Formats: sequence, C-alpha cells, structure tokens
Amino acid sequence: MPSTRYSKRRRVSSPAKEEPPAYNSSPDELAASSDHEKYHSHRAPSKPLREGRGRKRSYADIYSANSTAVASEDSHSELAGPPRASEEIPNVLITAAASGEDSPDELDHTTPTFFRRPFRASFSKESRRPHEKFTSQSPSPPPYSRLSSPIATPRTPLIRPPQYEPYKEKLVLKGHRKGVAAVRFSPDGRLIASCSADATIRIWETAAGKHLHTLEGHLAGISTIAWSPDSKTLASGSDDKSIRLWDVSTGKAHPHLLLSHSSYIYALSFSPRGNMLASGSYDEALFLWDVRTTRLMRSLPAHSDPIGGVDFVRDGTLIVSCAGDGLIRVWDTATGQCLRTLVHEDNAAVTGVRFSPNGKFVLAWTLDGCVRLWNYVEGRCVKTYQGHTNSKYSIGGAFGVYGGEDGVEQRACVVSGSEDGNILCWDVQSKDTLQIIKGHQGVVLGVDALNKEGLIVSGGIDKTVRVWERVREGAGDSADPVDAAIGDLKVCEQEAAGMA
Repeated sequence: MPSTRYSKRRRVSSPAKEEPPAYNSSPDELAASSDHEKYHSHRAPSKPLREGRGRKRSYADIYSANSTAVASEDSHSELAGPPRASEEIPNVLITAAASGEDSPDELDHTTPTFFRRPFRASFSKESRRPHEKFTSQSPSPPPYSRLSSPIATPRTPLIRPPQYEPYKEKLVLKGHRKGVAAVRFSPDGRLIASCSADATIRIWETAAGKHLHTLEGHLAGISTIAWSPDSKTLASGSDDKSIRLWDVSTGKAHPHLLLSHSSYIYALSFSPRGNMLASGSYDEALFLWDVRTTRLMRSLPAHSDPIGGVDFVRDGTLIVSCAGDGLIRVWDTATGQCLRTLVHEDNAAVTGVRFSPNGKFVLAWTLDGCVRLWNYVEGRCVKTYQGHTNSKYSIGGAFGVYGGEDGVEQRACVVSGSEDGNILCWDVQSKDTLQIIKGHQGVVLGVDALNKEGLIVSGGIDKTVRVWERVREGAGDSADPVDAAIGDLKVCEQEAAGMA
C-alpha cells in the first residue's frame, strides 16, 4: 500500500455509553476535591457558627450552604470522567484497527495528478487531454494534495552572465509529428536516437544529421529509449505497456516483446555489460530483464508512485530509481535489496536520476525547480542547481564537459532542459550558470551529452531535435574529457555543510 506523509490518527474504542465531556484537571484531582467537599458539607454544626466578628449564622443559612455543597459535589462527580483506580476499568484498545475504521492512509488513495510529459496520457479522443501524463483512471486530487504543506517556491539564484558561450547550434533535425520525449547518443557516438508521442523512433547520423531509420511498431506514444553498450540494440518503452528491442542496423524489431508491466513504461536503462535491462513504469514497480532470453528476472515493488527514472552505475552492481513519491532508492543488482533511500526535506516529486560517470554521486531532477547532486553513500544532498523552470514536466539532462579552449579551464558541468525552452549548463563545483542555450520553442524534455565530441543533443515539444556543438579552438579536449573533468568530481566536507 502506498505510504503517506501523515501520521496515523489513533482511535479509542470505548463502551457504548456517552463519553463524558472534556476536562482540564485530571480525574484523580477532581475526585479528591469532591470527596473533600462532601466530607465537610455533611458535618452538622452543634451550635450556631460565627462568621466574621459579631455576626451569627442561622440554621437556615447553614442548610442553604449544605445544599450548595451537595450540588457542587454532583457537578464534580459528572466531570470526574473515568473511575478511580479502586473501581473497575473496562478494557480500552488504543489502536486504529480496533474501531473498525481504516487509517488515514487507507482512505481515498489515488495517485495525484503528476504532469510528466505532454503526451503521457492515453491517446483515445474521448478519455483525457493528450498533453497529460501520470493521470490515474480514477478522479485524482489536485497536485501535491498528499503533502502536509505546499512546496515552497525555491528562491531564484542570481545568474551571472557567462564569460563566453562555446555551445552553438549545429543541426536542426525535423521529422517527428508530435513532441519529442527523449534523445540519446549511441555509446560509440555515431548515432542519435529520438522517440516521440507519434509512436515512432528515428535514428540519425551524428555527424551530418542524416535520417537513417524510422522504427515503427508501438501502438502508443514512446516515452523512453536506451542504447545497449555495443550501440547495436535500442530498447524503447511505450504507453502501450510494452518494451521492444530493435536491431539498429536493420531497423527491425526483436520478435519477442517484453510484456509484464501493467501500465505505461517511463524509464529504461541497460546494464554496462548489456545483459540486463531495467525498466520503471506507472505501475510503481522496477523490473529487471534478461536481454538474451527476454524474460523477467526480478520484480521490485520499488515505490508508491509512478517511477520516473532508472539508471545503472558504471560497474553494474547498483541501480537507482526515483518516483513521484519523492524518494530516490539505490538497489543491489544481484539481490534486489534496497541499500539506501534518499529523500529531500521538501519531498518534491523526482522525475529523473543519473549516476555520475565516476559512480560516486546521483543527479536528480525534481518538480520544485531544482537539480540536486546526492552523495548516496552518506545519504545527503551536496549540491543544488537552480535557475531553470521545472514544475510540471519530466525533464532530462546529463553530465557534460565545459571549456578546454585556450585560457579556459576544462570543467565538469550539468546540462538540463527547462520548461521555458532553454538548456542550462551549470558548473558542477561552483553551481554557477555557465551558459543558457536558446533555440527551442517550448519545453525541452530530453537532453544528452557526447563529451568526447563536444556535442549536446536536445528534443522538445516543438517536434524538433537539435544538436549543439562546442567551439573547441586552441588546445581542445584532453585525452579523456570524462575522466579528466567529471571523474575528478569531489565535494569537500567543509563546503558540503552549507551548499545544498
């Protein structure tokens, strides 16, 4: 059952009689005071009593005082509440289940409206709007209604004007009839794959942008794609609840589909050896597949909301997943055990995750307009990148390399799409905005980087795929820019204390 962030209310099952009203004092104190008044009020004076000086009280006054005391006693006994320790006490069960009613987390649970990508919903004309995703079949509460308080709008940081802008537009690739959900460079860098809400995948040449294949076979929009390490196989996940494997050289699909998910497929990732495929779905489960036999190896009930992203670490021993429940989980690939759960205090929905190239950090995109870098071993957020717009769509990104020209130090950067149509580059260490790349008309949903060639590819709801090239005049890149810039990513303990 999905977990909630509300504390469970405890219900008390008591006898059928009417419960006494609330009181401010404890029952023992009230009972003691009533006994005290009863004792003194029933003492019959043997002679007239004096009150003050020179004034006698008549027996009529004494009778009136006794009547008042008895009435006071009765009122106190009504307020006394539960009996004292000397009396019999009925059994009282302090549990939510004893009352026969469901606890708050079992009442009316529906998945909140979680706008992921503009084409995620079913494409039937009579059902839903075609630009919504993560919309459940039953009526859903408004976004973030499951939170105890609304997510605070993050403070927009001061963006410093970049000293130079090395990334320039190189190619604009057109052909998709609907928005582009994801774009990926092949591991060898020769090809680009893009998937779209039009239920097709297009394969392009990286160098010249030539269109090579259009892969058709899915019955609904395609939300995610992943390349095998040898660049020969492409996996795709669709809203038709199926995963297909494609031979890129021929453009033909594998005869066997991967069918076990019960809802939309949102995230895919190949293991570094290419023998396993991880998939995340709207059904909140994380599946591990044997690619050779196309059989399901393991099913993990990973989250309580639709899964937004999955990724393998560089040696394949760990898998990271994220979901709309605001949790990031790290799993042991061999045993399926959850090793670490990461959650930020804002608990915003997490729509995408990526391991850093050195395998020491996890980069996460959340719907509060932040990209966070996590040290998953220690379970803490060490960097927070802000400046882009992200509150409604699932936006992708990657680690990249910035600089390397004459007089400019080569540095690791984070690239991400934005709902305002821009692509942002942040310095990994200083969190400074290095460059704002403009060109798309509308939300940029998918971004990937090819660091050895100095390229960035992006796709958005404007139906275009754009390739951006880094001007590398002068010294150029080192022998391996990934290991040189990103592999040396470090966060000192003193800096991490107040940076996130």
